[in-house]
Amino acid sequence: MEDFILTLRNELKENSDEKTRQSSQRFFKETIKVYGLKSSDVRKISKKYFKEIKEKPKEEIFALSEELWKSGILEETFIACDWTYSLHKDFTVNDFETFERWIKTYINNWASCDTFCNHTMGSFIDKYPEYIEKLKDFAKSNNRWVRRTAAVSLIIPAREGRYLKEIFEIADILLLDKDDMVQKGYGWMLKEASKPYQKEIFDFLVSNKKIMPRTALRYAIEKMPKELKQNAMKK
Repeated sequence: MEDFILTLRNELKENSDEKTRQSSQRFFKETIKVYGLKSSDVRKISKKYFKEIKEKPKEEIFALSEELWKSGILEETFIACDWTYSLHKDFTVNDFETFERWIKTYINNWASCDTFCNHTMGSFIDKYPEYIEKLKDFAKSNNRWVRRTAAVSLIIPAREGRYLKEIFEIADILLLDKDDMVQKGYGWMLKEASKPYQKEIFDFLVSNKKIMPRTALRYAIEKMPKELKQNAMKK
């Protein structure tokens, strides 16, 4: 396992460049660890190395993924997310404990959070929707990234018109959150839900706009018609 990870890391280093590394930092308020690769190059390397391990037991692939999470380097977390999501058809309820530990232990920026939660957690929730109750618990966490997880795990289901009731429940819990990363997260969730449920989301926003942070509100109305946007933003 160590040799495999070392070889992967060497290839990431060989494909990195200083210009990309420096430009990556401007997307984050917090300092991130990054090699400096384009996303397309990370995906190519991820696929290349996954071919070598795809026949291994899921638990071994998860263990390799966790080694990548431990580094805290952005590109390595993206590969960990990719490998884990590649196994989504084989997810079981027992995997939630692993995913929860990764979220609470390793996620420390919006990019790793969204990459993992949009796909891996979103797929897990679709397979085991009873675990939305866990997302509601996440929404009450002291950890900003765990709270963001509660919303962004439902991005794809929201876009596809699922779990509207639960989306409103999570939005209610996060409604007055003072953290802009959380505000953007649940605003994004509402924006995606507005595509199949424009009226319902609009009504929710209008009823809460006096107390809802403007950041969350702006995200939520982004895809709505101009007239509805103007009505939502009126004080």
